Amino acid sequence: MTRGVGVLPITRNAVVLNHEFAASDLVLESFLLNPARKKIIKTWIASGLWLALIAIESTTWLSSEETSRILYPVLHFLTGVDPLRFAVWHFYIRKTGHFVGYFVLSLLLFWSWRATLPIASALQWTLRWASIAFVMTAVVASLDEWHQTFLPSRTGTFHDVLLDSSAAVVAQVLIFLWLRARARSHATIATLGTD
Repeated sequence: MTRGVGVLPITRNAVVLNHEFAASDLVLESFLLNPARKKIIKTWIASGLWLALIAIESTTWLSSEETSRILYPVLHFLTGVDPLRFAVWHFYIRKTGHFVGYFVLSLLLFWSWRATLPIASALQWTLRWASIAFVMTAVVASLDEWHQTFLPSRTGTFHDVLLDSSAAVVAQVLIFLWLRARARSHATIATLGTD
């Protein structure tokens, strides 16, 4: 039972073979990156890179002794700060670094979960995304401080976990307020457009 189309004969085996190619095309299409998948990958890469930065900051390379070797000469040159005042400045610079680092991590994790678990309206905020981002940030902060207890030049403290977790909460509150304001402005524009 061979039919000829042009020069290539078509047999039952060829139909099965074409069906197999169609199935493999579907599998291949499932691995192709559509815009939504690209967005998910980009947001998770950003979160992963920020986590790597936090892991590097948790090493002895960025201990208080190491950062003071760099910061003291710079601040002394710029402001003429003495060693006693520098100790206070150094403390606040390091704590600000904690706050900013975990604030950004919480933001990035929120956007990653927002891309991964989408809802009907992209302008909305959900407690689900914020909760997951907060918990993940708090877990990273806890593991970071626990890791530092094993390093002789670092001190892991519960106070830093609280500081880092509070940065995560502030980030989520600001995201909520920003998205709410954005949704209101879109609603206002929409109502002005219908008038």
